[in-house]
Amino acid sequence: MTDGSGDGPENGPDVLCAGHVNWDVTLRVDRLPDRDGEARIDERVQSPGGSAANVATVLGGLDAAPLLLGSVGTDEHADMVRRELRARGVETRLVECDGETTVKYLVVDADGEVFVLGNEGVNEGFGPGDLPAERLVGTDHLHLTGQSAATAGQLAREAASAGVTVSFDPGRRLTDRDYDEALAHTDVLFCNDREAGTAVSERTVESIPTVVVKHGSGGAEALTDDRTVSHPGFAVDPVDSTGAGDAFAGGFLAARLRDEPLDRALAVGNACGALATREMGARLTVEWRDVEALLDIGPREV
Repeated sequence: MTDGSGDGPENGPDVLCAGHVNWDVTLRVDRLPDRDGEARIDERVQSPGGSAANVATVLGGLDAAPLLLGSVGTDEHADMVRRELRARGVETRLVECDGETTVKYLVVDADGEVFVLGNEGVNEGFGPGDLPAERLVGTDHLHLTGQSAATAGQLAREAASAGVTVSFDPGRRLTDRDYDEALAHTDVLFCNDREAGTAVSERTVESIPTVVVKHGSGGAEALTDDRTVSHPGFAVDPVDSTGAGDAFAGGFLAARLRDEPLDRALAVGNACGALATREMGARLTVEWRDVEALLDIGPREV
C-alpha cells in the first residue's frame, strides 16, 4: 500500500478526521418504488462522501485545518475523491489499497428520505501506522468515525497520551463492534436517538465528559456531568437528509474548538445539519456567514 497527501489550509485548529472515505452517487427520485416498481430520476449528483470526509469538509469551511485519514482504491474514484476534497481545503492522507474505492449509491425521495446501496470497497484498509506519530502529536483534536475497532482504539489511545482531545461518532456500528478502548479515551461522543437508547445505555459512559445526542429534525442535546443542554433545531424544508449528522458534528466541533459554550455549539451544529438537508448529497460546503444567517433567523418553535 502507498499513501498520498495534499496540502490544506493552516488558518485554524488542526483536526484529524479518521474513518471512511467514499465516492457518493446521489439519485433524487420522485418516489421510492415498491418491489418490482419503477421511479423517475429527477437529479443525479456525485461527490466525495463517508462520515470522516463529510466532517472534514465542514470543518474546512469553518476555518479549521482538517486532515483526513482514510483509504481508497487505485481507481478513478480515488482520484476524484482527492481532487474534490483538496478543492474544499481538506488535507488528505489517503492510503491506496488494492481494490475498489467504496462507492455508495444514495436514493432520495421527494421528502428527503433515503436508502443506500454500496460496495464493500477498501475504506477500512488504513491503520494507525499510516499516520506519522509526529502528525498526531501536532494535532489539536482527533475526530473518529465508524471504522475498525482496533484502529479507532489505537488512535484514541495515542491521542490521549499526546494530550489531544478526542471525539467519536461511530454511528450504527456502535451496536455491533467493540469500541470500548476508543470510548475509554473519548471526550465527546456523538450518537442518535436509537444508539442512545440501546448501545450507549448498556455501556459505562460515565467517564465520557460530554455525550451529544442528535435528534434529527428535532435538534440535539448535550449531556455532561452536571447538566443537560438542548437546542430544538431549525425549521427547514429538507431536500436530502444524507450527511446531516456529519454536518452537525462538524459544526459542533468547529464551535467548541473556538471555545464556544455548549449551547452555542449545539446551535451551530444544528444549523449545519439543517443546511445540509437543503442540498443534494452528503457533502456540505459551508462558511460561517451561512451559519450566522440561519442563527439570526432563530430556532424552530417548540
